[in-house]
Parts: sequence; structure tokens; C-alpha cells
Amino acid sequence: MFGRTAMPGKPSSAPKPRSPQPNHGPGEVRIIGGRLKRSKLVVAHHPGLRPTPDRVRETLFNWLGQDLAGLRCLDLFAGSGALGLEAASRGAAWVDLVERDARLAKALTEACTRLGVAAARVHAQDALQFAARCARGSYDIVFIDPPFALADSGLHAAALAAASRLLPAGGMAYIEAPDARQLAAWTDGGAWSVYRRDRAGQVHYAVLQRKAEAGAAE
Repeated sequence: MFGRTAMPGKPSSAPKPRSPQPNHGPGEVRIIGGRLKRSKLVVAHHPGLRPTPDRVRETLFNWLGQDLAGLRCLDLFAGSGALGLEAASRGAAWVDLVERDARLAKALTEACTRLGVAAARVHAQDALQFAARCARGSYDIVFIDPPFALADSGLHAAALAAASRLLPAGGMAYIEAPDARQLAAWTDGGAWSVYRRDRAGQVHYAVLQRKAEAGAAE
């Protein structure tokens, strides 16, 4: 915004510094598409909780397609549920929302009930432990968005490895990173090809496509 021009004879006042904006609630985000469009999701006050911004979600679901009818989705680090419930709103056949924090998991369960999302289940447990118990090829789309504070912990790479087992060839995984270097390190080569990649502010994000395993039938 542009500042006002000072009136003659009056000293212009210095602009007041803006308070830094927290990267977590309390607050709310809205579902941006599908049958639940404009529905509110509560964002609890919780360290590291950082819902995917509206602009990024809009781009993501343009990439994935507006209609997810028949697809099975897994939101491994569900947090506010912004990704998994967006998928449910757009017709996903099933969504598993995994969140190990009991308070956040309770809020997710309440949101599913309030919004009438029958095709979703909340799992209050560790994401990697949950993934390890799932059958190979259980999902069509996996969302991976742990807190950025854990970007150097190896968790993102471990989650991608788990997702590669849970997706068939051609299945999609979504991941966010705080910088381009980390995103490239996690996504280049191996089991994945980069389907789309972009940046919005400090968020670097990509949709990856699961490659066919060597020797697999076409």
C-alpha cells in the first residue's frame, strides 16, 4: 500500500512497523473447491502447524484435476486437514487423515462430522507407522507435508519412500519444502518423476508421479 502524502506544514509520521505474522493459528482456512467449497476449517494454535496456502492448493488441484471421483487419498501429516478434506470435497472415494497429535486429530474428527464427510477416517498415530501397515498400492494420491522445522530430519525422504510403496505406477505424491535445494534432493531420480513443480513465496512444492518398477509389465 502507498503511504499518504504529508499535509503542508505538518511533519509526516513514520509508518508503524507491522507485527510479524505467525505461521500457525489460531485461525481458519477455507476449502476452495468441490461440494464443500467455502467451508471453514479451524487452524489450532500449534507449533509448526502451517496449512497449505489457498493459492498453492488451487494450483495443486488444478494439476491433479478438479474431479477426484473414485480416487483413494492419504494425507500423511494431516494437521488442519486442508489437503485431505479438499480432496474429499472434490469427490475422492476415500481419504485417510493421519495426525499423531491427539488434539489436532480430535479437531479433524470434529471437522469431518460437522462437514458430513463420510468418506474419510482420522487416524491418531505416527504417519510412518501407519504407512508401514498399509498394503502395497493402497492409494492413488498421497499428500506429504510435515512441519518445515523437520525438513533436515530425514522425515520427508522417509515419507516419500513409504509413499512409493503405497502407490501404483502412475500414482501421485504431493510434497512441500522450505527451499528448492531440499525439494530437488527429495524428488529427483529414484522412484519418482516430477510431474509439476512450482513456488509460492517461501513454499516450494511439487507433484511427483510414481515410476513403474524395473521389469514390471506395461
